[in-house]
Amino acid sequence: MIDYLIIGSGLAGISFAEMALRNDKSILVLDNNSQNSTKIAGGLYNPVILKRFSEVWQAKEQLILMNEFYSFLEKKLNCKFDFKRPILRKFFSIEEQNNWFTASDKIGLAPFLSTDLISKKYIGIDSPYGYGQVLQTGYVDTFLLVNKYREYLKQNNLFEEVSFEYDSLRIESDGIRYKDAIAKHIIFAEGFGLHANPYFNHLPLDGTKGELFIIKAPLLVLDVIVNTSVFILPLGKDLFKVGATYNWKDKTDLPTEEGKMELLARIKEIITCDFEIVEHFAGVRPTVKDRRPLVGTHCNYESLHILNGLGTRGVMLGPAMAKALFDNIENQIPLNKEIDISRFLPKSKI
Repeated sequence: MIDYLIIGSGLAGISFAEMALRNDKSILVLDNNSQNSTKIAGGLYNPVILKRFSEVWQAKEQLILMNEFYSFLEKKLNCKFDFKRPILRKFFSIEEQNNWFTASDKIGLAPFLSTDLISKKYIGIDSPYGYGQVLQTGYVDTFLLVNKYREYLKQNNLFEEVSFEYDSLRIESDGIRYKDAIAKHIIFAEGFGLHANPYFNHLPLDGTKGELFIIKAPLLVLDVIVNTSVFILPLGKDLFKVGATYNWKDKTDLPTEEGKMELLARIKEIITCDFEIVEHFAGVRPTVKDRRPLVGTHCNYESLHILNGLGTRGVMLGPAMAKALFDNIENQIPLNKEIDISRFLPKSKI
């Protein structure tokens, strides 16, 4: 019998897998590679919601766990995928400058918003009003992270690339049985694939489609991340990742002409030089209307658990939510009520 059968190997799944392994628990991860939101994600981590100049929920705690978690994984996988980079918010007016400096005086935001006006000129961007710098920021190459971690799991016979068949799951008094696997617990971390899950698909997981570009812009000289209506992330060799769109109606992972035109318009608001589109990606983020993850245990079956709904901030949320769920299962530490799926219990008993 293994301790955990984990369904899904995106940020949620690998965060829980690693948390279990670091606590000497046995695991098996199953994934059919049908969900791609992690691999095409921007991967930014940013403790500030720049549209509203407000602190990301539990940002300080998440950053502490995240930094330790990814640093450990980089050593374990012998691979660099966490890149510390400043995020600069381009100002479009004196009013925006004033709003920034007003926000930087707030207690929750002071550690994350620089009070210095950045007036550096970047070739290819017209910025007469300068920038504000967000602190403790960067990005994770999520595509590289997921692939490297899956390789590690495969090398240790801890991964199977198969589709999960819900009809084959048997719930027993001391755990679960799935085909040849017997486990104490099963963790569902399927992302938007949750909608096919008969045990948790009553939860209000919504999908928000996002589209991104990789562009080539030889005349754009940039060594920081610029974030306005879109982010521009330098990748090296004149390549930049740019995104993202938000579409609440389309639930496919196919790039669209509408998304392409929206991104093009936004890019042209920021950069003044020529560029070409090298790649166009799309994926559906697992989001929740109350903007909190879905974490917890099924109301009727104590061996069935969920880790989902990380949304647009999965890089920051993944390690913290995995730890919260692991501590809840193994040590009976209560979950924060804001993430516990029991907040939907009156409407969702099955």
